[in-house]
Amino acid sequence: MDRALLEQAVAAAGEPAYRHSQVWEWLARGARSYEEMTNLPAPLRQRLEETVSLSTLTVKAEAKSDDGTVKTLFETADGRPLEAVLMRYRDGRRSVCLSSQSGCPLTCTFCATGRMKFGRNLSVDEILDQALHFRRLEQIDHVVFMGMGEPTMNIDNVLAACGLLPDLGVTNRRTAISTVGWVPGIDRIAGCERPLSLALSLHAPNDGLRSRLMPVNDRYPLAAVLAACERYRERRRRRVFVEYVMLDGVNDLPEHARELAELLDPRGYKVNLIPYNPTGAYDGSSPERIERFRAILSEHRLTATVRLTRGRDIDAACGQLAANAS
Repeated sequence: MDRALLEQAVAAAGEPAYRHSQVWEWLARGARSYEEMTNLPAPLRQRLEETVSLSTLTVKAEAKSDDGTVKTLFETADGRPLEAVLMRYRDGRRSVCLSSQSGCPLTCTFCATGRMKFGRNLSVDEILDQALHFRRLEQIDHVVFMGMGEPTMNIDNVLAACGLLPDLGVTNRRTAISTVGWVPGIDRIAGCERPLSLALSLHAPNDGLRSRLMPVNDRYPLAAVLAACERYRERRRRRVFVEYVMLDGVNDLPEHARELAELLDPRGYKVNLIPYNPTGAYDGSSPERIERFRAILSEHRLTATVRLTRGRDIDAACGQLAANAS
């Protein structure tokens, strides 16, 4: 919802400012219409229905996976496309993957979003409206900023959204912000007093290979990125989650695993090995090769798990978001 427009509409109706908070409380609990907001005067509900949409985003399409994952394609008021994903797990978790930008300017070679035309940063309300859309379907309890875009390039709006997510039932301890290694953004997260998790999209254990896969590495090489992660660890006293997509014959060899183990302090990092989700650029590593990679990291006391892939059949898995509704 455009919260500034709501505030103006409430004031124009001659209603007290607390009506604004009442509307937000209803939205955060999953209200689907103003009619449900029974503690608001009927004339105000009617006026808001006519002047303030419940969302800044328009749903253009939705796809549902066999595993219960839901991907929604949205469009902003100025026609910018973006996608968000609801992931349902057997243990009852309901995690929402949010976008922070329409498209992404950083062009990682294995990521479908990077091949989109970059649009712009999303506003706080546009970020929140993705989560509110799924909250209207069911309760949610985790949020990951791993959708379209580089969250730390829009860090002011991302952090502002994080400040309101607890109203929806998502604590900051259950909120993770992913970055390809945008150092100023990592430092902003480190300086934030909220207990947010940091996830680093690493994907290579050396600068040469990482620059081939991720051009951002030319600007912020590994030494600078890991130094920023250490500042986060020292300030927040939390481990960094490392995302590592497994590309067949590219970054999944035993020597890569050993190099990665030497790079990361096992006390401060946990590695998530991500089976590659097809985007046409590479082949994914075999399960056997992924397990060998994981075993080598384990031999070096580095905790590593293989991520459970969700929504691959609807192009909703990691790296597949490209503003289409498969």
